[in-house]
Amino acid sequence: MTKLAHTKYSSGFSGVTFDLKGKVALVTGAGEGVGRALALRLAAAGAAVGVNDINPDRADALAETITNAGGRALPWAADISNKFQMAGFIETMRDSFTHLHLFVNAAGVLRASSFLKLDDYDWRRILEVNLTAAFYGMQLAGRVMAEEGGGAILNLASVYGLARTRPNQAAYVASKAGLIALTRQAAGELAPLKVRVNALCVAEIEEDGAESTPTNPMQRLGTPDEAAAMGIFLLSEAASFITGQAVCVDGGLSGG
Repeated sequence: MTKLAHTKYSSGFSGVTFDLKGKVALVTGAGEGVGRALALRLAAAGAAVGVNDINPDRADALAETITNAGGRALPWAADISNKFQMAGFIETMRDSFTHLHLFVNAAGVLRASSFLKLDDYDWRRILEVNLTAAFYGMQLAGRVMAEEGGGAILNLASVYGLARTRPNQAAYVASKAGLIALTRQAAGELAPLKVRVNALCVAEIEEDGAESTPTNPMQRLGTPDEAAAMGIFLLSEAASFITGQAVCVDGGLSGG
């Protein structure tokens, strides 16, 4: 039987595992990178997982990988910057698995352009996917979780949304800074409803648009699964007193 995750730590940190049996999770942008690694870890921990990607082949392939390994998964090919498609995905998940406990916003767009040459379409598209779609997902999932007694939301942000710049990525940096601020705001408003919201700030991750030559103190690129290890912790009950945080997984890049 194929294992659900691609490292020896299928559902947690070294020596630590998380039990998510009975939980239902939804992951946008799950077709590749950190989103895919998170979906695999959630499934390995026992959660039923809805896997979204704008590319139907990637969504179907990931769902097949999970189900072939004994897990439960539902593929959904959609552009989640469209609020109606996002709402449809959530309702389909509830029809299939009854509840929604965990929501991961991992969908993102990255396009290089100098500040002076950045065109209107790229600016709008990056903001639509990286920020507006996250708002739709958090609002829609948050309403469901509030009705069902609580849950956890994780936004895939970036170290470059903090106090850093990134050459030729004005729209991306702006979108991730906005996402971190939105995470904090949502966390404050949803905390009384027992819904936690955190951001996972990654940088220099393999297969995630990272530079080929790492500049972090560890002098190597991280893997999507290393980022996902922190993500599943933040989604689990082990992080039950953590909300409104921007947690960095970046090899120390944000440290100086």
